[in-house]
Amino acid sequence: MDKQDLYRLDLSDAEWRKSGYSNGTEQCVEVASLPGGAVAMRDSDYPAGPVLRFTAGEWDAFVRGTKDGEFDAA
Repeated sequence: MDKQDLYRLDLSDAEWRKSGYSNGTEQCVEVASLPGGAVAMRDSDYPAGPVLRFTAGEWDAFVRGTKDGEFDAA
């Protein structure tokens, strides 16, 4: 699925979830699985706001980078 297809998807029925580490607070990001392994992400404080959409490859690279410490503050 390419980026144009991702942004054409209707997310009104998406099943959003957030980390168990959020302890039930609303100050977290939420993710939803999309077709083809793609992922959508939004701010739980503002669910009607913008949604970022990642292809499966982009999401995989982000998760790997996070696990590898690529985004750690210096």
